[in-house]
Amino acid sequence: MPMASSPSSNPALAQQAYSEGMAAMQAGAYAQAAEAFTRAAAADPGALPLWSNLAHAHRLAGNNAGERAALEQALDIDRVDFGTQLRMAQLLQRIGEETAALVVWGGVQQLASQLPMIAPPLARELADGQAYCDELQARLYTRIDSALAPSTATWDEPESRRIRAFVDGAMGKRQVYHNQCAGVFYPFLPEDEYFDRIHFPWLDELEAGHAAIKAELAALLADPGDALRPYVRMEPGTPQNDWSALDGSLDWSACFLWEYGKPNQPVIDRCPQTAALLERLPLARIPNRAPNAFFSMLKPHSKIPPHTGVTNTRAIIHLALEVPPHCGFRVGNETREWVEGKAFAFDDTIDHEAWNNSDQRRAVLIVDAWNPHLSERECNALVDYFAASDDALAGDAPAQ
Repeated sequence: MPMASSPSSNPALAQQAYSEGMAAMQAGAYAQAAEAFTRAAAADPGALPLWSNLAHAHRLAGNNAGERAALEQALDIDRVDFGTQLRMAQLLQRIGEETAALVVWGGVQQLASQLPMIAPPLARELADGQAYCDELQARLYTRIDSALAPSTATWDEPESRRIRAFVDGAMGKRQVYHNQCAGVFYPFLPEDEYFDRIHFPWLDELEAGHAAIKAELAALLADPGDALRPYVRMEPGTPQNDWSALDGSLDWSACFLWEYGKPNQPVIDRCPQTAALLERLPLARIPNRAPNAFFSMLKPHSKIPPHTGVTNTRAIIHLALEVPPHCGFRVGNETREWVEGKAFAFDDTIDHEAWNNSDQRRAVLIVDAWNPHLSERECNALVDYFAASDDALAGDAPAQ
């Protein structure tokens, strides 16, 4: 094989020793081959294939220490060489260094994802490595879970969610989602998928009105007129995208009580108890921007694709009104089912989606509230900010 020479190398001597080593390998004399490859690598220390051959010979000879030393030399030449990383992971697995093996196998799988193609023998090696890592992860997760179990009863709701998210993230079981705001981004707020209920004591009052709200919605939908409209209405000429199937469709429809802070009086008049209840609640109130409050209907066998909202300054509240089986809602890593009469809050600038796989309509009431991590003074500052920005420039206020 051709040798890549370093300034201090002796290519001729390296080639001769390499040939001797290959002949010994073919004869099954692995210790002799290792001795020859050692001489070859010493004659040309910058040639990574020589160290790889030496590691292979030591492996066949059962010399774990020799194989490891050769692989470390190869890694010193190219830290991201796939073959070397693979053999190091397998060696660490074989000799029982589980922590190190888990780390190196992770790197191997990442490098493998960048390969243009993977031959079946290599695919089997990678699958074996993944199965080994899965077993280690399961054992580690069980051990950690047992260690935390005595304390779980003392955790409140926020602590429980954060600790579980931390453990799942550290174990590679959970992806970390970040805010993606199409509009206003407020810095330094916690990036949380669902807000803990303790931040919204008034959800009890909202839920207490469930029956009246549901009845008003049923009467409204019995004869909606032009109050019912498609939620997705894209501008003409918009390129085909994930939302095209819902564009102008009542598969996802809405009846607004307030939209960008402006009352929709015909709907309010037909839903007086709902409107009166919402007036009493501490919703986000920003002239020309908030609140938004509307009934959201999703037809059978419809879905809302993954998306993010406009600003992390708000929390979105869902109150479940009509929830057939086989409906779901995902925010970030966590998927929940709506429970009729129950409400929850989430950050819609975290990637989220919804689906109705049933044969019946799904309906929820959706309202805006302030992000609970904002202080009252910060909320007031935001109202002043938007008012000033609206006054400074002519034209309609942009969406928040």
